Amino acid sequence: MRVTDAPWIRAARGALLLGDDGRARPTIFAEMSALAAATGALNLGQGFPDEDGPAEVLEEARAAIASGINQYPPGLGMPVLREAVSSHQSRFYGLEVDPDREVLVTAGATEALAATLLAFVDRGDEVVTLEPVYDSYAAVIALAAGRHVPVPLTAPDFRADPDALRAAVTDRTRIILLNSPHNPTGAMLDPAFLDLAIELAHRHDALVVTDEVYEHLVFDGRRHVPAATRPGAHGRVISISSAGKTFSTTGWKIGWITAAPELRDAVLAVKQFLTYVNGAPFQPAVARGLALPDSYFLDAASTLQHKRDLLSDGLRAAGFTVSRPSGSYFVIADAAPLGITDAERFCRLLPELAGVVGVPLTAFVHPDRRAPYRSSVRFAFCKRVEVLEEAARRLADATL
Repeated sequence: MRVTDAPWIRAARGALLLGDDGRARPTIFAEMSALAAATGALNLGQGFPDEDGPAEVLEEARAAIASGINQYPPGLGMPVLREAVSSHQSRFYGLEVDPDREVLVTAGATEALAATLLAFVDRGDEVVTLEPVYDSYAAVIALAAGRHVPVPLTAPDFRADPDALRAAVTDRTRIILLNSPHNPTGAMLDPAFLDLAIELAHRHDALVVTDEVYEHLVFDGRRHVPAATRPGAHGRVISISSAGKTFSTTGWKIGWITAAPELRDAVLAVKQFLTYVNGAPFQPAVARGLALPDSYFLDAASTLQHKRDLLSDGLRAAGFTVSRPSGSYFVIADAAPLGITDAERFCRLLPELAGVVGVPLTAFVHPDRRAPYRSSVRFAFCKRVEVLEEAARRLADATL
């Protein structure tokens, strides 16, 4: 058998990870970031901040390195961070989480998701997601040999349809994978939708896995509601979050899961053969961050909301129709009023036209289902104010 005929290669090609020649494709984020570097355009395509996080968190990492915390940490994660995660869940959501039995530190939320899916998904099992969908979900589902079942989010508000979820979840479903606040659309799931997902998980013997990395970055007076707080959640919900977005430390890759002990241990069994452990000096620093006063978390959300509004106003002035995200780093701008019908081609031209980089929303949708999103672009507003002001000026001055 040729390598390119191997089952995992075929699965990966189905998830758009590989080309027809079996070679790895660059992600859309890598492609657009390279385009930004080559043209000098402002990169609003990839979701990383261009400012450092809180000084006390950074200093804690420096102190940890200086004091010799540079070797393998415990496999579950350092006790100081597991205890901080437990305290965080209690403080913000009223959840009682055992730091020794129900918390696992991971190499960011990405590894947490990968380890969870690899732990629970067998060949042919179905994983339900919301689409548009963050690209790593489809990739890991493919690597686990699962079947991806999307539930569409409909523009312009990208609300999840309960009836569509009911139709998608069957006895073949192993995981209902929810992301709120949602990447790429910034939509948030309401408690009733979470309740339905948990009800369906019980009915069909499935799990609910939640990606909550933007949990503190919510706007307009809204509050994040974890699925783990809803009735029937215990033993059915695996919650995933990370430090990168909340503390502007995306390069540290410190994440965690919280779940009932038997679920946590199943994920640990996989995680220990992926990265084994990760980021020793960053773990006490993240613990320090999770203990920051409420004012830090409120200010972080308020600052980002202002940036959302700044970029959104600029996009509207340039002629786009703009969504109003309730959370996350991202805003969706529809270029149809500008006569654009192919967002992919438009995004490849935008650096030359306006000196700005975005990502086509179709990159988050399977090719067979891209029609409703064909003119939409995702822009990241997690940048310095002066960068967003310049981006708005460039877009307004460009001939699009």
